[in-house]
Amino acid sequence: MVRIAITGANGKMGQVIARLIAERSDCEVIAGIDLNTANTGSFPVVKSPFELPEKPDVIIDFSHPSALDGLLSYCTMNGVPVVVATTGYTDEQVAKIKKTAEQIPVFFTFNMSLGINLLVELGKRAVNVLGGQFDIEIVEKHHNLKKDAPSGTAIMIAEALNSELGNKMHYVYDRHSVRKPRESSEIGMHSIRGGTIVGEHDIIFAGHDEVITLSHSAASKEVFANGSINAAIFLSKKEKGLYDMSDLLGEA
Repeated sequence: MVRIAITGANGKMGQVIARLIAERSDCEVIAGIDLNTANTGSFPVVKSPFELPEKPDVIIDFSHPSALDGLLSYCTMNGVPVVVATTGYTDEQVAKIKKTAEQIPVFFTFNMSLGINLLVELGKRAVNVLGGQFDIEIVEKHHNLKKDAPSGTAIMIAEALNSELGNKMHYVYDRHSVRKPRESSEIGMHSIRGGTIVGEHDIIFAGHDEVITLSHSAASKEVFANGSINAAIFLSKKEKGLYDMSDLLGEA
């Protein structure tokens, strides 16, 4: 039985994770971490990981970038593996996450969905087949409460495609301020915010007289919650290092 603590336990995603874990027999939630310490479940909720009543086998983090330093500090000091699933990190914070993986097991990805990670692999394959002859645009859509833009997933997709193209592309987030033709070295990223959209991502390959679109749509937060739980079970058995969805899928 893998004992899990959830950072952001009283948030929407934290509550979904707790509910899904309660339906499983291979893991359990022993505590939550949240600024809102209201105990709405069968486990205690504390403000800081340093207040946890017992040491968990792994922590799932779906909270806020501002909580990163304290979380990584606790996990490093206590040798606790951590699944980092929060988005909106700065480059410096991402570097800190990767540095922490030199000491403890860290699972880090911008999206916990199996389908999204398949989309990335299909996008990389398309880039190689199309040979850089098609313009690439990425469109992401999320609910009206999401604060960061573009989404971490859109950035993950762009970086994966760019790596297949020798990292020679640059990203364009806003076209209204510059009146000039599109450059072939661009990857455009566009954000839409509205309603209760859980998450939609399109990769558009636009060529001469033809367009290819790869799409993924998430219908509920359970897609990401289940991914994070499976990542936690996977990570609890690992040595120090940086892991992502490709490692998890490789063992499936």
